[in-house]
Amino acid sequence: MRYDLVIFDNDGVLVDSEPISNRLLAAYLTELGHPTSYEDSVRDYMGSAMHRVHEVVLERTGKRLPDDFDDVFHARVFAAFQRELEPVTGAAGLLEKLAADGTPYCVASSGSHERIRVGHRATGLDRWFDDARIFSAQDVGRGKPAPDLFLHAAGRMGVAPGRCVVVEDSPLGVQAAVAAGMDVYGFTAMTPADRLTGAVQLFSDMGQLTDLLI
Repeated sequence: MRYDLVIFDNDGVLVDSEPISNRLLAAYLTELGHPTSYEDSVRDYMGSAMHRVHEVVLERTGKRLPDDFDDVFHARVFAAFQRELEPVTGAAGLLEKLAADGTPYCVASSGSHERIRVGHRATGLDRWFDDARIFSAQDVGRGKPAPDLFLHAAGRMGVAPGRCVVVEDSPLGVQAAVAAGMDVYGFTAMTPADRLTGAVQLFSDMGQLTDLLI
């Protein structure tokens, strides 16, 4: 099927940020007295907005995270992005191909606008994304697995949900896209295929995705 809009998740799909973010999140939560392994962080928080971290910790422990938790965490993440972040292999080539073919695309991420832009600048992907192509959970209030972000992106891009395909690598993201009435292609580089239930296609490298979309 040819789609009228390709909606990309950002972290783990366009920029290889999930290992960095989850390593730092696990360390910071542990530092604050909430022991968390890297594997725990990937399982519980990958693909989610920051409010989910606060909600899960409060639900499990009855304690609130510090008021400056988000600011401290993001400062650590952004510094690490400048040192370490790379684009996902094949992402730049895929974006170049979509642009050349005139295929509409955008990014819809649980991350903040600042996080998206910092990651794109660090990896050189900013050339493919002007402001009109960037959507964040900040824009809608409720992050994934709620469908709000994907519906917002489709609406702003002028495309019906049923004509969109979402490229996701997290269970929460797949749930959100399915709830929005969109097809989902699941990227299995970090997430086992059996956790991406609801995806209509699964792929493990961007070369495969190019063949599916073009």
